[in-house]
Amino acid sequence: MEKAHARTAALAKLAEADGKLERLRAIEPYLIDLSLRENPTGAPVGQTLADKLAIFPELRAFGFTNILLGTLDYAFPEEPEVDDQFMSHLRTSGARLDGCFAATAVGLCSADGIFVPDTSQLKLQAYGVPNTLHEIYLSREGMAGLYDFATLERSLPASIDWLLAHIVGDAGGQPRIIVNIVDGCDALIEDPESTFRILELLAGLPIEGVSLEDDRGTYLPFQVGACVAAARALLPPPLKLLVHVHAGAGFENASVIEALLNGADGVWGGLAKPAAVIGHASLGELIANLARLGNRYMQGYRLERLAPLVNALQQLDDAQPLADDTPIFGRNAYRLPLSAFRQRAGRFMDLPPETIGGSYRYRICPVVSDPPVIAGRLAEVTGRPVASFPTTVIRRMIALMRQDLRAGKRIAYDRPDELLKLYTRALA
Repeated sequence: MEKAHARTAALAKLAEADGKLERLRAIEPYLIDLSLRENPTGAPVGQTLADKLAIFPELRAFGFTNILLGTLDYAFPEEPEVDDQFMSHLRTSGARLDGCFAATAVGLCSADGIFVPDTSQLKLQAYGVPNTLHEIYLSREGMAGLYDFATLERSLPASIDWLLAHIVGDAGGQPRIIVNIVDGCDALIEDPESTFRILELLAGLPIEGVSLEDDRGTYLPFQVGACVAAARALLPPPLKLLVHVHAGAGFENASVIEALLNGADGVWGGLAKPAAVIGHASLGELIANLARLGNRYMQGYRLERLAPLVNALQQLDDAQPLADDTPIFGRNAYRLPLSAFRQRAGRFMDLPPETIGGSYRYRICPVVSDPPVIAGRLAEVTGRPVASFPTTVIRRMIALMRQDLRAGKRIAYDRPDELLKLYTRALA
């Protein structure tokens, strides 16, 4: 009986995981792309106006409905950024801006009821951007020097009212206002009662929804999930609940999945991984992983353009080659060192590179590379068909690599010149 009970418990755990997969397959995530702002924020070089004008239609063509054009609540507002130049150009050129957002800061209302809009709100109006991520802080450190809870409680409704009165939304309607709590995880864990009070206030305001950030990327995935679940309890649908997670500790993609499983409607981020701090949970990786699970809504995006677009953006922002060993989009992500690692169409949880516009290549690692990999790399280097390389010669190449390592020789056989030398030795 004990064995039967154990098996029942084990099957229940597997069924629980299946239930989570079904939820992820069924969700239609609310995504806001930040490739025009988030990615250049953490890059060694920025984007010029010409860069942004070239990127913007690419994001539209890929399938994004919601796109953040830039941030208007930056430090030293007296010196405009390229974001200002870009939004001003779009306005004067008559570009279609439906679905576009810009980040703004909350305006402040004094104790006697006088409201002063933030400079970023005035810019939003001047540039004709129809929607906004309206940013606030709620942790002690975040609020320091800005406002206290009482001031914020006065100011939030007044700031939302100002936006509704002065910003023309998509198709001439009401602007979509998403209040972004920049230090959302900090606030919920540090002072939940005060944070709940603000969330309850937001639940009664005419806004699109609320966003929570793990702005340093330091919280564990289950903590992010708990913060989302807590916020969801106070922010019932149809209010949207979004997340934005940085990559400070390497949890970012898992944290986003936990957020979606705990009631988040979606995510905002850039397509490529680099961003403020050392990176973030990118929309490129999220879209790829939801496609991996069989989420049908990902078919609304041009998946065959995903890898080329992400790689082009990352190279533009960083002005250097892509990182080697990062998942999905890194230079080595789909360079097979061992044929057993190949992801195949139709196999559960696999995402073949062709799905996202990539292709398999090969990488020689002397300890593990097997004959199909070595033959594939030789074909890449020489342009000859795989079948032209005899298996006996390939097996001899493996033996020679092992002999070289035992002799203390460390040779990068993946380099074309070294690979051809090894092949010549094996032929001899």
